[in-house]
Amino acid sequence: LFVLSKDKSFKKTIFFIGVFHGDEFEGEILINKLADKIKANLSIIKDNKLLFIPCLNPDGKNQNTRGNSSGVDLNRNFPTKNWELSHNKNNYYSGEKPESEIETGFLTEIIKNYKPDLIITLHTPFKIINYDGPAQEIAKNIAKYNKYPVQSDIGYPTPGSFGTYCGVERNIPTITLELPENTDIEILWEENKEAFFYLCSI
Repeated sequence: LFVLSKDKSFKKTIFFIGVFHGDEFEGEILINKLADKIKANLSIIKDNKLLFIPCLNPDGKNQNTRGNSSGVDLNRNFPTKNWELSHNKNNYYSGEKPESEIETGFLTEIIKNYKPDLIITLHTPFKIINYDGPAQEIAKNIAKYNKYPVQSDIGYPTPGSFGTYCGVERNIPTITLELPENTDIEILWEENKEAFFYLCSI
């Protein structure tokens, strides 16, 4: 985790997270690129504080697997009301119990301690803007920049997801930005940079 702000006083806390899934590496590169742009020009973020986790799942990234070192899909491991135990240890394995993984616990502590006003996670491969909680207008504004479709439902069940934990159960506007896969990073950056700058200064 690293933090960027112009000074100690701030109005909102905006939280960017990449590489929830180890085989979705694009978010880390884009978040680092965004952070470099902000370091060069802190006026981009106005009166906000920004939190960045470019790579939540380094073990999965190193193994090129969706899950972490225990084979757990971190996006099924949050202590939500709809969490359920996976009977198969497949790509969507929930873990033996909610918040069993160190990465999940790390994120819940950050949410508790920093109380973000807006959360953005970067995923692949669907090329949509998915949202949870009171984030519909923000999602529509993102779409004005990157032209991705907005969807409130990803299209399949996601018990124990981060979006449910933060957006649905804690009423934090939560955006899941699904990037198209197999796309050059520079193209992804050009498609999304204005949306990122908007989110930083919201």
